[in-house]
This record gives sequence, structure tokens and C-alpha cells, in this order.
Amino acid sequence: MKFTAITTAVALLCAGALALDKPLNIEKTHSEDCADSERTKIGDKISMHYRGTLEKDGSEFDASYNRNQPLDFAVGKGQVIKGWDEGTQGMCIGDKRTLTIQPEYGYGDRGVGPIPGGAVLIFEIELMGINGKTKEAQKEL
Repeated sequence: MKFTAITTAVALLCAGALALDKPLNIEKTHSEDCADSERTKIGDKISMHYRGTLEKDGSEFDASYNRNQPLDFAVGKGQVIKGWDEGTQGMCIGDKRTLTIQPEYGYGDRGVGPIPGGAVLIFEIELMGINGKTKEAQKEL
């Protein structure tokens, strides 16, 4: 009995440690219903709002909300960091996620602007549109 409890505790600790080592962690904070055919996939041009902070101290380094202008890019085409290319797949318009991105899926050791090299990034993202369709346009259909 004691052996089983210890084994279970060790397994849970290892699973937690492995989760922290993943280059990308996706937390779904708000989900909309949509058909699988309406979810984002590689090649889709999406429009996304985001807020980026550093995990180390929580300081915000960029936010599209501040400009009231979502960012547009093609999913999975290398136009953005790998964490965004992978973390935006499978979303419905209106979905919100928090992406925790390790350096190898972010800016690596080099850093960019206010982002230091080796930084773990946290992005709160909200999908506003896919291939020109927005939530408002879907409601009209």
C-alpha cells in the first residue's frame, strides 16, 4: 500500500515536470462551438488580438488591444513565432487561449526588442476572424 502511494506521487510529479518542459502549453480560456471545418488549420489567414507578457515578471511587452488592431497572418506558414503557428490551430472564431511559450518556440536565445533572450512568453489570444469571416458575419448567416 505504501509503495503504491509513493509510486503514484512520483508519477504525478514527473508528469507535472514534463508538462512544464513542453515548448508550448495551451490553456483554453473560452471556447465557442463551431464545426470542425470552421476551425483554424494550416494555411488559413487569421485575425487575432493578443497580449504578450514575460513569465519572469509579468511585464507586458506588446498588445494588439492597445492599438485596437488585430494581427493578421497565415497559420503554420512561418510568418510568426512557432508557438503562435501551432497554438492557433484548431480554434473557432471567438475562442480565447493562453499560450505559454518556451524560448525554442518563441525568440530563442537572441530575444527581440523588449523581450530578453531565453524568455518564456505568455500570450493571451483571441481569434477574431478566419479567411475574412468574423463573428459578426457568422451571426448574419
